[in-house]
Amino acid sequence: MDCPDACALEVVVQEGRVQKIGGGRNHPDTAGFICSKVAGFRRRLEHEDRLLHPMRRVGKKGEGAFERISWGEAIAEITERCEAIRDEWGGEAIVPFHYGGSNGLLTDDLLDDLFFRRLGASRMEKTICAVPTTEVAKGMYGKMPTVAFQDFPQARCILIWGANPKTSNIHLVPYLREAKSRGSFIAVIDPRRNFSDAEVDLHLPVLPGTDLPVALAMIDHFVRTGRLDETFVEHNVVELEPLFEQAQTWSFERAAEVSGVPANSIQQLAEIYADSEPALIRCGWGLERNRNGGQAVAAVLALPALLGKFGLRGGGYTMSNSGAYSFDRRQLLGETEEATRSLNMTQLGRWLGPDLEPPVKGLFVYNANPVATVPDQNAVLRGLGRTDLFTVVFDQILTDTAAFADLLLPAVTFLEGNDLRTGYGSYAFGGVKPVIAAHGEARGNAMVFAELGRSMGWDDPPFQWTEEELLLRAVEAIEVAGKRPRMLGLAEGRTLPVEFEGGPPVQFSTVFPRTPDGKVHMAPEVLGKTPYRYLENPASDFPLTLITPASSHRINSTFGELETKPVSVKLHPEDALQRDIESGDQVRVHNDLGEVVCLAEVGSAVRPGVVVIPKGAWRKASFNGFTANALCPDHVNEVAGAACFNDARVEVEKV
Repeated sequence: MDCPDACALEVVVQEGRVQKIGGGRNHPDTAGFICSKVAGFRRRLEHEDRLLHPMRRVGKKGEGAFERISWGEAIAEITERCEAIRDEWGGEAIVPFHYGGSNGLLTDDLLDDLFFRRLGASRMEKTICAVPTTEVAKGMYGKMPTVAFQDFPQARCILIWGANPKTSNIHLVPYLREAKSRGSFIAVIDPRRNFSDAEVDLHLPVLPGTDLPVALAMIDHFVRTGRLDETFVEHNVVELEPLFEQAQTWSFERAAEVSGVPANSIQQLAEIYADSEPALIRCGWGLERNRNGGQAVAAVLALPALLGKFGLRGGGYTMSNSGAYSFDRRQLLGETEEATRSLNMTQLGRWLGPDLEPPVKGLFVYNANPVATVPDQNAVLRGLGRTDLFTVVFDQILTDTAAFADLLLPAVTFLEGNDLRTGYGSYAFGGVKPVIAAHGEARGNAMVFAELGRSMGWDDPPFQWTEEELLLRAVEAIEVAGKRPRMLGLAEGRTLPVEFEGGPPVQFSTVFPRTPDGKVHMAPEVLGKTPYRYLENPASDFPLTLITPASSHRINSTFGELETKPVSVKLHPEDALQRDIESGDQVRVHNDLGEVVCLAEVGSAVRPGVVVIPKGAWRKASFNGFTANALCPDHVNEVAGAACFNDARVEVEKV
């Protein structure tokens, strides 16, 4: 699943059924404890909506009415329809829509990628999450390995910027508690209060989209007060001018006016960070979800370089640790055809509409549930409802998206198949072996796409491999810390730590930027022609900013089928009082794109002017069959074309 830690698990099986899922103790970070979501995974395995057989639609799209067919019939029909669409409209009229899914190396961007390239299908840009942070980090530092969890207690100051570990990174929390017990100053920059006063020392509830001015004001302060580490900057940093040019326009007072937090709080944050050694920034994905998100990430990642906060254990920054390893897909697949046209997944509703040429006539959805995860939900639903759109959904569960399929293919869960799992939080690899037989006729992604390739008449060697052959070849294509270690234990289902010489990586001591010149680039090309430019929100008739963070009950949309309580919108008491709203009231959250009818939850954990509906809820969770995505625009960030969910402006009214 889409989780940063790739936990080791101990699974109790009796008579072919999973009885209990617990944490395995052979993992460097998870060490025996797992989140409640994974612990309760048995409920998904045996859910009444589990897909057990290939199915063909018999009712209207969206009704969820299907009849059972065989795998042979399903493969034959997909082959026939793909060939017909390609012959009439060209391969680009077929589009794969996929994202994280299980995040295994065998389940995404492997044989599926080869299949769609051979078909000449359109390519899809994965822009829903983590693209600005990834591309900015790559441009500035070349995806340098970041600070390991176990080094967090060494830091004297920790800034948690745009992240909520309690929801989406639970195994970091014990290290934060240890750091706090050792006297570390912990600050959180987030519109919501996710930690108690006993857990953190400073909370800056910034308005969504204003992280950039806050970071730039700190940088301007460091420049004006002579706090830059001139020696470090001279030897390691280039392209400073665009950053300094924008920073000098942001005083603490101006940043406070825009962000909605006191100027003295921003100054306090800046001075404590500057004075602390070692100091660490945990940069999350929350601050990227708006029109200023990519530029904000760059400004935050500039801070440790400007002040030379590297070279000490517990100093620097941490984001995704996936830069510690690489997976050479070309070693397995060889050179494949060049990509055809590229479509931004954030704008699914648009490209399923009437204006695209050639139009999308075939859609293959796997490892994703776009009805629950893509902006402008109404446009997505209209597109999926097209009678001329041949849609295949390959999934474990009858999701909101699967209800619109022409053909359904049943997928295995991680407990039923082989895979290789990499963590992007902790430094560890996990080999995944089936502990139970596949439910019904469920099959793994790789082998289904191999069968589809053979059905198309293609003789590419990967389409001929068995799953065991693919697994062993994939293990051999993994590179860790620049080396190709023997990791055959992965094929046996073991968890192996990523080992660095001298222990976990220390930035600018044992690991260095992977940019071409080895320098930190403050104005990488991905930031565009005007790096660090702040874009004001356009005027709106809707006064409240909607944010859609992760839920503690779901992993993105996974487990949405298990929820029985209606979704709530959280709002501050001041905003509730102005609207005569109390907790438990049924309310209408609306804007020009749509509306969500749900329950109100009033509390001070969210700042005034901001309302919260967690992402990933299914349609059944609201009273009118729409979720937060119905309110989110599908325009994109200028950095990597990323989604701007938090640019949504709404009003809330009592029903």
